Amino acid sequence: MHLGLVMDRFRFRVLLVAALGLCSAFAFSAQAAKATPPEADSSACPVLLQKTFNRLQDDAPQNLCQFSGKVILVVNTASYCGFTSQYEGLEKLYATYGSKGLVVLGFPTNDFGQQEPGKGKEIADFCFNTYGVKFPMFEKSTVIGKSANPLFTDLTKASGTPPRWNFYKYLIGRDGKVIDSYTSFTTPENGKLVAELKKALAQR
Repeated sequence: MHLGLVMDRFRFRVLLVAALGLCSAFAFSAQAAKATPPEADSSACPVLLQKTFNRLQDDAPQNLCQFSGKVILVVNTASYCGFTSQYEGLEKLYATYGSKGLVVLGFPTNDFGQQEPGKGKEIADFCFNTYGVKFPMFEKSTVIGKSANPLFTDLTKASGTPPRWNFYKYLIGRDGKVIDSYTSFTTPENGKLVAELKKALAQR
């Protein structure tokens, strides 16, 4: 066989192998990039929301920065409390004003009267089956004292008051700052709460 022809075939094989290697590397990089979920942009997220909690029903980690720019009503909840029926009103608020930028965040706790003894899925099923709760709920945690979860620690500092009982509420503006706090006796339909909530929604 002619030496030039042999050399041409050799060069072709080398180039082919190199090209296949580059294609494989590109495909792997693209697949890895697709498999990696985008992280929340902390630079545009208020410090108060730079926290991650597991979702109640399946323990999937949720970064609160996803709610940045929204008006947020944070509530510590319990399934066996005299105020538990407020779930219904909270869900109505979420359904009514959610499209305008409101989100309600529920944090079950057993801190008060041991009125939330259940585990995650049990609590989630109770909330949905009994009150049709669709607003975000997070894993059961402590909301008072030195063991309070980071969000409630910051809410207590910002508002000057810790939760006094189940269904204590904190209203957070679009800027990530606490507007006001409300006792368990303040229902979701309360005129003052709704007025402050609407005012916060109107601000851009």
